[in-house]
Amino acid sequence: MRPITRSIILALFLGALLAPAAHASPLQTSIMMDDDLLLYKNDATAARALTQMKSLGVDTIRVTVLWSVVANNARPTKAEIAKLKGKAKDKARKQAQRFKATNPSTYPKQNWDRYDNLIKAAQDRGIRVYFNVTGPGPLWASTTPPKGLKVPIGTYKPKVGAFKQFVTAVGTRYSGTYQDENGSRGTLPRVSMWSLWNEPNQGGWLTPQWEQRGGQTVPASPAIYRKLYQAGYQGLVASGHRVDNDVILLGETAPLGNDAQTAKSPMRPKQFLRELFCVGPDGNPYSGAAAAARDCGDFASKGPLRATGYAHHPYTKNVSPLVPDANPDALTMANITDLGTTLDDLAAKTNDLPSGLPLFMTEFGFETNPPDPFSGIAPALQAKYNVLGEFQAYSNPRIASQAQFLLADVPPIRTRKKGSKGYWFTYQSGLFFTAGKLIGTAKPAAYSYAMPFLATPIAIDPATGNPTFSFWGQLRLLPNGLPGAAATIQFRPKDGSLDWTAVGPPIAIDPATDPMGYYTATATAPVIGPVEWRAAVINPADGSLISSSPGTDGT
Repeated sequence: MRPITRSIILALFLGALLAPAAHASPLQTSIMMDDDLLLYKNDATAARALTQMKSLGVDTIRVTVLWSVVANNARPTKAEIAKLKGKAKDKARKQAQRFKATNPSTYPKQNWDRYDNLIKAAQDRGIRVYFNVTGPGPLWASTTPPKGLKVPIGTYKPKVGAFKQFVTAVGTRYSGTYQDENGSRGTLPRVSMWSLWNEPNQGGWLTPQWEQRGGQTVPASPAIYRKLYQAGYQGLVASGHRVDNDVILLGETAPLGNDAQTAKSPMRPKQFLRELFCVGPDGNPYSGAAAAARDCGDFASKGPLRATGYAHHPYTKNVSPLVPDANPDALTMANITDLGTTLDDLAAKTNDLPSGLPLFMTEFGFETNPPDPFSGIAPALQAKYNVLGEFQAYSNPRIASQAQFLLADVPPIRTRKKGSKGYWFTYQSGLFFTAGKLIGTAKPAAYSYAMPFLATPIAIDPATGNPTFSFWGQLRLLPNGLPGAAATIQFRPKDGSLDWTAVGPPIAIDPATDPMGYYTATATAPVIGPVEWRAAVINPADGSLISSSPGTDGT
């Protein structure tokens, strides 16, 4: 496709999205996830990362509460105890005797420290914490897979009752009334945003995805997840959390899958959802043997799935968020409106979930090259794709959040051959490069995250022949609802012959109507020919530049 044709198509697409901007989502929250920095380094690193996130405008952090981490050494088995000697053996035996899976005080105290310290540090900075409670769990909490079946440890048919107990312990500890028996010994902050399990349609998190039942291969993970979610929700309720006082999210589904039908093969999210609610590919609810093979009686015995919203990870991998996947059962940012439609259709057919659930995008991002030569895109393209994804989310009134995964790239796996695909197996979708174990240089995406900005050509001014542009942006870096916040639209010829020049007066942000700092505008370029645009925040006292978005040519 010729560049000019691609630009026209993009302009038409974005122009269509801009048209109903009054019905968009001005209260959309900004979520960021970076477990590597927030959980698995040290408290000082986590504090620095939180401060950096706050400066960029992050509202909420998504944190993985990994069952296997919290339950590590919580319930030593007889076999494990037998291998120990002396005091270590006595200590393990006492731990096994005192352990009560629903009681957080009976887990090893140090296992909670990373979470306790993080939520206190986040609270100090005005950042909300959102817990994704998920497996894989400890070996004693999952079923032993059949001989010869190799699946990730702890993922095979997790024990539903054990998961309920674990969620109860987590919910109790972070109920807002629990006294920390370690560290400060003060009352721990309450966590009021939750989701249960991560990417249940992926074999890396839950297996089997498919299995033989009744002489046929059927989807297995949807039924397993249904049971886990029902049990996990009961655990939240038992510890003081429910949909009428907390945000509790169903899903956390991954966007893609394939046609294979094995224990580990990923299932596409639309198919996963149909199976979760016992609806066949023809749109009709399963009955008889087909329903029995999918444990559809769960709804009759446990009731509908209760949730505040639905969480999804709308990655498009290394292609534009405007490009849909070839398979209609995939759900990426390009066809994210299908997610709401699918959920509503299932609600109408089954009455087993609420209709009109808000949609929460809880992971999203693009890996860059450098540093990853195998999966990455150019850093400037990452910035552009991130902004397009932001705008698509904003333009959908049903979407309640957009996410960024990660703050900084994860260092490569040093034990693998340098430069190999295995070496770059970690994620490189950060807004910053890494510098050893520290946050390194900012990518262009760091600036576009703090100030998302999109310029779209929409017409030619008949009087001058100059192009007219429509603008959309957000002053995310400024505190929500900040009085007096304003964005200044600036242009310069793309040949660099002039410096950045303001077009029109600053656009004031009204905290009453746009508390998250969104704005829209239109302007005609003062010159004919290619131009660049950017948004800037100007200090009204002296006219100096406080911050600006990366420039864009509107294509």
